[in-house]
Amino acid sequence: MGVDVPDADLRESRCAVTEDAPSGRATPGIRFAGIGDEAAADLTGQLEALRRLGWGAIELRTVDGVALADLDDRAFATLADRVAAAGLDVVCVDSRIADWSRPITGRFEDDVRELGRLAPRCAALGTRFVRVMSYPNAGLDDEEWGRRALDRMARLVRQAEQEGLVLLHENCSGWAGTRGDRMRELLDRAGGPALKLLFDMGNGVPHGYDARALLDEIIDHVAHVHVKDARTGPDGQVTYTLPGEGESRVRSCLDALVDHGYSGAWSIEPHTHLRPHQCQDTTGADGVAAFVRYGRCLERLVRREVRPARTPVGGGRHG
Repeated sequence: MGVDVPDADLRESRCAVTEDAPSGRATPGIRFAGIGDEAAADLTGQLEALRRLGWGAIELRTVDGVALADLDDRAFATLADRVAAAGLDVVCVDSRIADWSRPITGRFEDDVRELGRLAPRCAALGTRFVRVMSYPNAGLDDEEWGRRALDRMARLVRQAEQEGLVLLHENCSGWAGTRGDRMRELLDRAGGPALKLLFDMGNGVPHGYDARALLDEIIDHVAHVHVKDARTGPDGQVTYTLPGEGESRVRSCLDALVDHGYSGAWSIEPHTHLRPHQCQDTTGADGVAAFVRYGRCLERLVRREVRPARTPVGGGRHG
C-alpha cells in the first residue's frame, strides 16, 4: 500500500497546528464533520471539540458509552436540544445494526428494534443516514452466510424505506465488508433508494485490503465518508495515525472523491483514543485536544495537497 507522507518539513507544519482559523468546508460541496465520541464520552466534550474546530456538523454514535438507540427518552431529548443549540447538523447516526458485535447467527429482532427506535430520533436530529454493516460470520459456510446476510439486509432496507431512512453500509465487518463485488451485489439484491455505501478509508489496513482500490470499485455509490489512517508495524500490530501519515492513501482517496464530484461530509474517526470494537477508550482529559489536532491536520492536508489541484465536478448526488 502507498503511504501518503510528504517531506518531513511539510508534515511537521501540517500537523503541528493550532486551534485558530476555523473552517467548516473541505472544498466546495464537501463539509468537515466528526464522530463525537472519538473526542469525548460525554456530550459536553463532544460539542466542545466541534466548537473548537469551528465545524458545523457532527456524527453521533454514543453518549457516556450509551448507544443513541439505548438512551432513555429524557436523555435523548436533552441531547437533541443541546446539539441544536450548538448549531450543529447531524450528518449520520452510527448504529450497531449488523456490526462487529452482532454476528449473522445473532438475534435479527435486535436490529429491527434498533432501526425502529432510531427512526423518530433521526427525524428529530434532522438526518436520514444510519450507519450499518453486514454481519460478521459465525461458523457458516460462505454460501449460507451470504444468503442470510442478503435476506436480513433486504428486510432492513425495506424497513428503512418505510421509515424515511437511508442505510449506509460501511466497508468494515460483515459479509460485504471488505469486497467491492459483494458490496455491489448487496446493492443489487438487497438494495433500493434506502441503501447506499459509507466509505471508510482507514479500514483497509486492519482488514488487509487496499482501500483506494476498493474506492475505485464502489465510488459511484458512496454517500458518506470516514477519514481514518493507519499503518502496520514490524510486529504486525496496527496503529492509527494522523491523516496522511499512514498506509491508507488518504490523500489519494480524497483526490478521487473530489474528482468524482462527491458532495457530502468527510467525517473524522481518528481511532487514536477510542476503538469501540476493542473496548479501548483513552479519550480522558486530552481526547478533545487530540480530536481537534486531528481535524486541523486534515484541514491542512486538504488545503495544501488536495484542494489546490482539484475542482469538484457535478454535485448534489451524495446527500
